[in-house]
Amino acid sequence: MPETNRPLVISAPYPRTLALIFSRQALDALNGRYRIVEADPDDIAGLDDGTLAETRYIIGQPPLDERTLARMPSLRAVLNVESNLLNNMPYEVLFRRGIHVVTTGQVFAEPVAEMGLAMALNLARGIVDADVAFREGRELWGGDGNQSARLLSGSEIGIIGFGDLGKALNRVLSGFRARIRVHDPWLPGSILSDAGVEPASLETVLSSSDFVFVVAAVTSENEGFLGAEAFAAMRPGAAFILLSRAGVVDFDALMAAVAAGRIVAASDVFPEEPLPLDHPVRRLPGFLRSAHRAGALEQAFKKMGEMVLEDMELMDRNLPPMRCKRAERETVARMRSRPVSVN
Repeated sequence: MPETNRPLVISAPYPRTLALIFSRQALDALNGRYRIVEADPDDIAGLDDGTLAETRYIIGQPPLDERTLARMPSLRAVLNVESNLLNNMPYEVLFRRGIHVVTTGQVFAEPVAEMGLAMALNLARGIVDADVAFREGRELWGGDGNQSARLLSGSEIGIIGFGDLGKALNRVLSGFRARIRVHDPWLPGSILSDAGVEPASLETVLSSSDFVFVVAAVTSENEGFLGAEAFAAMRPGAAFILLSRAGVVDFDALMAAVAAGRIVAASDVFPEEPLPLDHPVRRLPGFLRSAHRAGALEQAFKKMGEMVLEDMELMDRNLPPMRCKRAERETVARMRSRPVSVN
């Protein structure tokens, strides 16, 4: 396609890069179909008027104000490859103009769900602690090493949140013959029932579960909503597995509940990332830690590029995007997740 006929795309996917999210073949296709302008996310407004006027797509979700958007009459979509939809642009303007805001975050659902399963199994069977004890010559053999062990099979499980990650988690848990209750105030009970889980109140999920998985996004309504009262309501010895964002939890209260021996916990996310070396959670027994790596797999990143290319091709033909998840007018401005700084 001649240079002048190719649509213009602004690439601002920080902290991702095009090389991270596109395979070599997909990147060749991207460059063959589009003119790519690399830009720092914070410098979009500083681009010249001609570039902004021609821009059809933005890969990434850089901050945009109403004045900058007014200089972009050809813009059709903002393709978020971070995962969380960010509260950094005037969504009402985008919706009014018919500009799509979409996210590829669903690529992380399956790998994060698998990590959640691994965490639950470890908390149930003490796999990491037993391995460390074995290396140090302190291992306990046979039943002596299973004093606090239990089965995931046949247990009672609670899931808080039932978006892409909650659905993926339900799938990986399906072989364990567990009773699964779900709390998600943004979904009608029939959707949960159709997925084969039991709709439940937050109180029921907390008090009736041997394992509680938290996969809810941070919103303007739920920041820190899982605090000391929530942990006190859990069954003694229950496992609390945090997979979405630390902002939904009062982290000090979570650590206190684990330190008191009331519950055990695992988390892939933390209030600060990277976490300071002197943070007390690093030394807390009964707490399994993962450095926000549950979803960061090569397969997931490359799937992002595939989704972006397919949806851009659809929109080039004046069809709606179908692979990425579209922002909803009623909920997108409520999102409060902090942007990630490390892939």
